[in-house]
Parts: sequence; C-alpha cells; structure tokens
Amino acid sequence: MWKFYALLSAFFAALTAILAKVGVKGINGNVATAVRTGVILFLAWGIVLFAGQIKDVKELSKTNWMFLVFSGIATGLSWIFYFKALETGEVSKVAPIDKLSVVFVMLLSFLILKEPVDFKTIAGGLLILGGAIILVL
Repeated sequence: MWKFYALLSAFFAALTAILAKVGVKGINGNVATAVRTGVILFLAWGIVLFAGQIKDVKELSKTNWMFLVFSGIATGLSWIFYFKALETGEVSKVAPIDKLSVVFVMLLSFLILKEPVDFKTIAGGLLILGGAIILVL
C-alpha cells in the first residue's frame, strides 16, 4: 500500500509545483509560502479532527515533539527556498532540482538511520543526480 501512497504523493507534489508557479506570479515567495502553510495547517488539523484523532496528540513524547518541530522548521525553510526559486526560475527546472532531496534523503538515511545500502538505491540516486546536473548545465 505504501507504493500507492508514494505515487499519490508524487502526483500531488507535481501538481503543487504547477499550481505554486502560477500562484507565486507577481507576489513575494514568502507571502506565497505563508498562504500555502495556512491552507495546509487548516487541512491537516481538519483531517485530525474529522478522523477523531485529536486524542492522539497527548500521546506524543518529548522526542516526538522535538523531532516533529525540527521537521517543521526544515519543511518551512524548504518551502521558502522553493518559492524563492519559483519566483524567477522555470518550474520544469526548479522542481527536478528540488527533487535532489531524494538523493539527500538516501545519503542521510544511510548515515543517520543506518538503512541498508543496495545497488538499486545507489543506481537510482545516481540517475536522479545525473538528471539534475544535466538540467543545471
């Protein structure tokens, strides 16, 4: 099932890039990020409330809170820089370069999470890296 969710994530990420490029036209990227974040905040808490999962918030440990806050900070910084890139760059080039995050995730998952390194993962990461380099040049 995770593969289906991952494909949906990729589709909506692609849609996000197109919609964001149109939405950022003529405005500051920071303002665009703030609007987008407000919508996501409303949507995410709406889902939690609708699903009756609000009680689960009290089950979060200090470690959960700490790493979720850090993740939120990283997400916010990622979005700020993404919208800054979209202000002047072509979405067909910005989005694939942004997807270098996949390569960074692979490297960090090997180093920090001690996930297994295999040939397919390395090959896929190198292909993504190669594609980004071709776009930049």
